[in-house]
Amino acid sequence: MRHNLGYRKLGRTKEHRRALLRNLATDLFRHERLTTTLPKAKELRPYAEKLITLARRDDLHSRRLVLGLISDKGVVKKLFDTLGPRFTSRPGGYSRILKLGPRPGDGADMAIVELVGSEPVFKKQKDEKKARRDRKAKVREKEAAEAAAAEGAAEGREETETRGEKK
Repeated sequence: MRHNLGYRKLGRTKEHRRALLRNLATDLFRHERLTTTLPKAKELRPYAEKLITLARRDDLHSRRLVLGLISDKGVVKKLFDTLGPRFTSRPGGYSRILKLGPRPGDGADMAIVELVGSEPVFKKQKDEKKARRDRKAKVREKEAAEAAAAEGAAEGREETETRGEKK
C-alpha cells in the first residue's frame, strides 16, 4: 500500500521534476493537448488544474503567481484571456487523460492529456462525400455552360460569315 507517499517522483530530482511539470504545463496550455507517458500525465493533471483555477480568478496576484511557474508570457496571456474564461462556470475537472497503450520502443504506457473543450471535430465521411459530389456536379455544369456558350459563339460566327457571302 502506498499510504502517505504523496506523489510520483518520476525517477528525477526535485528540480528536474519541477522543470518537467512546468514544461509539460506550458505545452499543454499552448497546444491544448499533448501526448506523454501515463505517470507524467497523472502528475501533470493536478498541477495544470491548479494553474487554471488561478487563471479563473484573473487578478494581478494570481497572474504573478502563474508567471512564477510558467515563464512564457504568451502562454500566460492565453491562459488568462481564453482558457480562464472558458472554465469560469466549471467547478473543476478542466483536463482529461486518454490512455493510448504501450509505446512501441520501450513499452511505457502512453496517454493523451487534453483540456476539456479542445477536442478535435471530425467530419462524417458521408458529409465529405456529399460535398465532393456537389463540387463535381458544379464543375460539370460549369463546363457544360462554357461548352454551350462556345457553341453559340461559333454558330454566331458562322451566321455572320454566311451573311457576308450572300451580300
